[in-house]
Amino acid sequence: MLRTIFMIGLFALAGLFVLKFFFGILPGILGLIAFVFFLAVKIAIVGGLIYLAIRIFSPDTARRLREKWSGNGV
Repeated sequence: MLRTIFMIGLFALAGLFVLKFFFGILPGILGLIAFVFFLAVKIAIVGGLIYLAIRIFSPDTARRLREKWSGNGV
């Protein structure tokens, strides 16, 4: 009976350790994912603005870029 009580206590302490580790590392992982996501969005916006400027000022260059990346001129 004493062994059962000690085992329950051991599992409770191990569970607390795992929860503390998980919730201690989780915000860091979520923060990294959010940082990478917003960085990708910023890069996409800047790339879109550059492409828009190229399309306005040099439509032929925009057509060649579109053909190069999409494979067709549609």
